[in-house]
Amino acid sequence: MPTIIPFPARYSAFALCVVGLVACLAFVLVSPHLWLAWIGVAVFAVLSGTGIHDLRQPRHAILRNYPVIGHLRFLLEFIRPEMRQYFIESDSEAAPFSRAQRSLVYQRAKGEPDNRPFGTQLNVTIAGYEWINHSMQPTKLANHDFRIVIGGTPQPADGNPAQVCTQPYSASVFNISAMSFGALSANAILALNQGAKMGGFAHDTGEGSISQHHRVHGGDLIWEIGSGYFGCRNDDGTFNAERFTANARDPQVKMIEIKLSQGAKPGHGGVLPAPKVTPEIAAARGVPVGVDCISPSSHSAFSTPTEMMHFVAKLRELSGGKPTGFKFCLGHPWEWFGIVKAMQATGITPDFIVVDGAEGGTGAAPVEFSDHVGAPLQEGLLLVHNTLIGVNLRHRIKIGCAAKVITAFDVARMMALGADWCNAARGFMMALGCIQAQSCHTGHCPTGVTTQDPLRQQALVVPTKADRVRNFHRSTLHALQELVQAAGLDHPQQITAHHIVRRISDTEVRLLSNLVMQVQPGALLGPLDAQHNVFRTYWPLASAESFQPVTQGPQGLVPGFAMAA
Repeated sequence: MPTIIPFPARYSAFALCVVGLVACLAFVLVSPHLWLAWIGVAVFAVLSGTGIHDLRQPRHAILRNYPVIGHLRFLLEFIRPEMRQYFIESDSEAAPFSRAQRSLVYQRAKGEPDNRPFGTQLNVTIAGYEWINHSMQPTKLANHDFRIVIGGTPQPADGNPAQVCTQPYSASVFNISAMSFGALSANAILALNQGAKMGGFAHDTGEGSISQHHRVHGGDLIWEIGSGYFGCRNDDGTFNAERFTANARDPQVKMIEIKLSQGAKPGHGGVLPAPKVTPEIAAARGVPVGVDCISPSSHSAFSTPTEMMHFVAKLRELSGGKPTGFKFCLGHPWEWFGIVKAMQATGITPDFIVVDGAEGGTGAAPVEFSDHVGAPLQEGLLLVHNTLIGVNLRHRIKIGCAAKVITAFDVARMMALGADWCNAARGFMMALGCIQAQSCHTGHCPTGVTTQDPLRQQALVVPTKADRVRNFHRSTLHALQELVQAAGLDHPQQITAHHIVRRISDTEVRLLSNLVMQVQPGALLGPLDAQHNVFRTYWPLASAESFQPVTQGPQGLVPGFAMAA
């Protein structure tokens, strides 16, 4: 008996397409005027041709084994994020922002009621749940326009006027975090800046510098200076003082922020490919059109903490005395301590420091950097705040922070940990209409927020979205006002770690003040024996003259030696 080779079931779909094609051709021969038969021929011809191509192509094993029907797998994979987002994920599942968080932003941006019926949806018995203690005597505040003054710190010890901020800025406690034109569309920048103007808060330019779109509505700007020195660079990428001065002294620019690193990809740098360097982007950044735009991973204007402090003083002087500081994500503790020792050695202090958490976002970052590089905001903020207290410099320097700040409680909690103000990027993107499609790096943003495609940008109507940006800011601060009143306080800056409670287990809760590091004023100026281990271990390794750790070398303490194992 001859052996019968069974027809593989995985080819069934392809076979049915071929059979359908043959059947439709037969109908065409019998009834050439039957238009449905011609449609069938066209459809099954395409499917049969696809099947033949699948069997011959070398790239996808699935399509070779499952011609035609194998494409269903790629279709389902393509729509999986949307299906999960709309039908599967819970309201409280943060990936990276939960549906509840996004819905709250949308409601506040649209001016819709954000009250919630029937009680909280959070599990208040789970470890990590936090709340703010309320008072039996709540306060009554006149408004929610909470502000802080950045700059105008006391005269430094050496009396150098170049080290003094002469144009302090009264800032809102909630502002737009750094997002560059190029990463965001022109319409997004226009709407953000108009919203900032309407609401009286600040708009950080991001390291892409000040574009023409930032200037249209005249909203307050924080000019971020990155390692590429965009907007103030020479042709070789080094810092250009004259170009900096021309931009920095613009009345619209209120503060100067040196970007050392960002939370989403600290220590990485970046490249904007040549095809994306449009005339508009090139004009803003001061780079050639159609040439790769490189952001180095480190600055060329300084290489030691002491040089960095002199650079801060230089920018403050060139800007006409505007508040000047820096932003960074905490990495090696001895590098941060070296910066603090440089402040002590030179007498130069920044007017502000912005701490960016590793949970911060960006248009695109390597997965390993997003997931495993840099300190989360809580740890970074606590170390910066406590270090400045420990060397008696906290009163001279304001601290901002950024990373997943969405709600008024987020703002209150960060202030309890030591922040003077908070920035938000993705929250204001959602106010613009971002749906967390996570396609920022593709240029195919469905809402026109993170694309340079002129047609996609048109979907973002600037006046409407600007109003939503203003509404989101106003509603968030109104909610913050209610929290401050409930706690019996007069300003968010009065919130401390004593006001926040964290659940440790089913049967134990603790004040945040009993869980986090707290350093006494001036404690780091003396013996470190009683201090937290991070200070005992890393403070002796820090040097104002090098970002490298100091270790015991053949001739004593030497900066630059590799750390001992």
